[in-house]
Amino acid sequence: MSITALSTLANLERLGPRRLTELAVIEGVTQPAMTQLVSKLEHQALAERRPDPEDGRVVLVSITQHGRDELARRRAAQAKRLAELVAELPEADRAAIAAALPALDRLTSRALGGGA
Repeated sequence: MSITALSTLANLERLGPRRLTELAVIEGVTQPAMTQLVSKLEHQALAERRPDPEDGRVVLVSITQHGRDELARRRAAQAKRLAELVAELPEADRAAIAAALPALDRLTSRALGGGA
């Protein structure tokens, strides 16, 4: 799965249903490219298109439960691999990483619009 596909699924999970045009802007791709990507995600049952309940002329893309499960599976695999790599580091490096975690949490919070 491409990085853009994973990012799109993660954004749908975090932000909720979105228009194709909005997804294209968020991901920095053209609308035709996003249309093609969403079609692939639909074919894999990872995302779906539905009419906007507030405006039936508008179609919203949302993540499916299968898409949520796939993201969770991939995140767990990445976390496991990262833990394995960190465990191989010398204790001093692990301590330095642990000391940096509060600053990284604050950075992530700001990037996601949480302030701090």
